[in-house]
Amino acid sequence: MPERPSPPDAVTTLTVDVAVVGGGPAGLTAAALLGEGGLRVALIDEADRPGGQFYKRRAEPMADAFGDFRPRGTALIERARAAGVRCLPHTLVWGATDAGTSLLTGDVRTGAAGRVTARATIVATGAFERAVPFPGWLLPGVVTPGFALHLATMDRTAVGRRVVVAGTGPFLLPVAHALLDVGVRIEALLELNHPYRPRLAALGAAGHPARLTEAAGYLLSLAVRGVRVRQGRRVLAAYGDDRVRAVDIGPADPARAGEGVQRVEVDALCVGFGFRPSTELLRLLGCRTGVDPATGEELPVVDQDGATSVDGVYAAGECAGIAGVHAAEVRGELAARAVLRRFGREAPGGARLAAARRRARALDRFAALTRRLYPVPPSLTTSLADDTTVCRCEGVTAGEIRRAAATGWNDLHATKGATRAGMGPCQGRECGHVVAALARRTPGAPAAFSARAPLKPLPVRTVLALDEAGTHAGAEPGEAADG
Repeated sequence: MPERPSPPDAVTTLTVDVAVVGGGPAGLTAAALLGEGGLRVALIDEADRPGGQFYKRRAEPMADAFGDFRPRGTALIERARAAGVRCLPHTLVWGATDAGTSLLTGDVRTGAAGRVTARATIVATGAFERAVPFPGWLLPGVVTPGFALHLATMDRTAVGRRVVVAGTGPFLLPVAHALLDVGVRIEALLELNHPYRPRLAALGAAGHPARLTEAAGYLLSLAVRGVRVRQGRRVLAAYGDDRVRAVDIGPADPARAGEGVQRVEVDALCVGFGFRPSTELLRLLGCRTGVDPATGEELPVVDQDGATSVDGVYAAGECAGIAGVHAAEVRGELAARAVLRRFGREAPGGARLAAARRRARALDRFAALTRRLYPVPPSLTTSLADDTTVCRCEGVTAGEIRRAAATGWNDLHATKGATRAGMGPCQGRECGHVVAALARRTPGAPAAFSARAPLKPLPVRTVLALDEAGTHAGAEPGEAADG
């Protein structure tokens, strides 16, 4: 006789005034201010400790040896804890009840199910790096700049000995600087665009002296150490056997891809094209979104304080649009002050509201300037060769996506179903924007896959426990969650 399955675990429930999802700069700032205002706050994050990507914590042995990494983050974490914020580490928010009043959680280590009910929710889920496929991008040793930066700063480990750093965005500068600090030889630093060439579009940076000084400091430091930014260049292809061994470098314009190609020997390649906002939870909760014409990303429609179209739900930080750590913190402050007003509480330092709004507007203007200086042209994706793998989880090529989309009745989601592109463990976070670009046949077509529960893979036992407790995830009517 087959063994009877064990009953699902009990569901851990928590009721608070405010749930803050995401423990990065925006979430920490919001949680600390809310706690200081006397509200019961839960700070929910998948990592083992708060801090997010920017304020990551070094392991104790590394901190003892090399010191605290970004002490401002340590102070912000301590401030939140001193304010009575309840931190829930190792906790994934993967869905919500049909009414959207409770967040469904799972322990990323054990799969234990949970439910957090709150009168207001601040979503501060941050962003992830934008990848653009190219021939050879699946080789071992091809990584994102963020991963290379993590190794260099957290573990003091070099991603390789001879490295090319490429893509677009100001983030490439601190990455290159950190790699040099751990002994890497940077064979080339490639910028897709021409942001550091004197021209009219760059003059707007003069209105943001702090950011301009920061960028100039990196450029000067790199130049002193023998590294210059090669603008208007990109990686065309990578080659290797058990790992990447060489890359081809050429003009950024796909129409000139065969001109002046240079092959460079490497043992690691860092390629990234900026960041994409993590809006899945906001969209699952039903928040209205719009497509950013500059990036093609779906962004939540919010007011000046981060309030979304769903009553009681706020967006803070990079999930509301990529703007950097300073903007993330001020957005977290504005969302928290809005929630405090909602509950009739006096926000500490309430006179700062107008100043915070002015600072947010200034930082938003700088973010808009950054998008103009570091665009990711659609041709990078639409010109992909048919045999280039786009969805690495399911092994789907650009040609398969094009052929599926060309069958007259197929839209983005039908293309996804026909090819399984975006149905792997990353749930389309890495390839979704590329699939959307390749499948788009008409203006106004969806820019992203629909958000469905579970937002990330989780053990079946987590769902079984919630079903036993009578909780239903907020998937779209008539749609099952992807595997």
